[in-house]
Amino acid sequence: MSGPVVRVLSGLAVAGAVHAAVNAVLLRRPPADPPEVARPVTAVLPVRDEEAQVGGCLAALLASTGVPDLRVVVVDDGSTDGTAAVVRAVGDPRVRLVTAPPPPAGWLGKPHACWVGAQTVRDDGYLVFLDADVRVTPRAVASAVALLDAHGLDLVSPWPRPVAGTLAERLVQPLSPWLWMTTLPLRLAERSPRPSLTAANGQFLALTRRGYLRARGHAAVRDEVVEDVALARAVKRSGGRAVPAGGAALAECRMYDGWTAMREGYGKSLWASVGGSPAASAAAAAVLTAVGVVPPLAALRGSRAGLTGWAAGVAGRAVSAAATGGRVWPDALAHPMSLLALDVLLAGSVAGRRRGTLTWRGRALA
Repeated sequence: MSGPVVRVLSGLAVAGAVHAAVNAVLLRRPPADPPEVARPVTAVLPVRDEEAQVGGCLAALLASTGVPDLRVVVVDDGSTDGTAAVVRAVGDPRVRLVTAPPPPAGWLGKPHACWVGAQTVRDDGYLVFLDADVRVTPRAVASAVALLDAHGLDLVSPWPRPVAGTLAERLVQPLSPWLWMTTLPLRLAERSPRPSLTAANGQFLALTRRGYLRARGHAAVRDEVVEDVALARAVKRSGGRAVPAGGAALAECRMYDGWTAMREGYGKSLWASVGGSPAASAAAAAVLTAVGVVPPLAALRGSRAGLTGWAAGVAGRAVSAAATGGRVWPDALAHPMSLLALDVLLAGSVAGRRRGTLTWRGRALA
């Protein structure tokens, strides 16, 4: 790779790191002492074969403080294990177990389960959507609602602290918050009506019910594999405001356990996350790899510009990890390897999409 090309790529890496640092300052963060929530809050948990996770999720959620009118709707989306039994054993009157019918034609499972849960709500309060592998802190729900109210938002996505146990998880899991902190102008995105300017994480979403209904909720994203980002875009498309926020102090989530689980989990959706077509996926992989991997390779051959680009990539990764609760050192040093691992996952996802073999929890997606 020629010197001028390396300098350009390193310049882009520096720009990305600077932008991540600016976003780290601008990132909306939850209040340390949120006020008591005055209106009802309904937490919806869509679950499918979550026997091992749902009990812990419910225990953490039911320990919430500052939410005097909290209701929890667990939507069993065709589980074949003991998920429903675990929910019934909780024995808390605030918890309601709903069995979702099979998704109608045109619906994917998770959007349908979320929609079924949301339809049980009649109060003009707040909706919180949680995945079963999320563990919230006692003030998480009240803090998320406080963010909505304080900034006039319709949807806020407090990003849970990513828990990574294996080397593969430590390489890949921090890339999601790193990507939007590097590329998404947070304040502009918060004010702009453009649906494309947003990011969201379906592990933990909080919305006003009014904003949810105005956007037609999950009915508007019924066939979306990446339904969380699609819901945030639907909220913006309907005139609402939707932003990601710092959620490391509110929740944590170990999304996948090891490389095999990540390959299956990312395989179902990564193709859609980067544009939804093989061309868009190839372009995204090419840009990320060029900016994040080429300068470090040039640095190994003695390029000062390459060393600057590698240092910038490490710095941007460290800044985003610190802001979102991820592990900073020494993981940030392996940022080029993280991007190569992402390339492998993306290639598998695109291949599965083209073959029509993508499934999740026993259901076809492609």
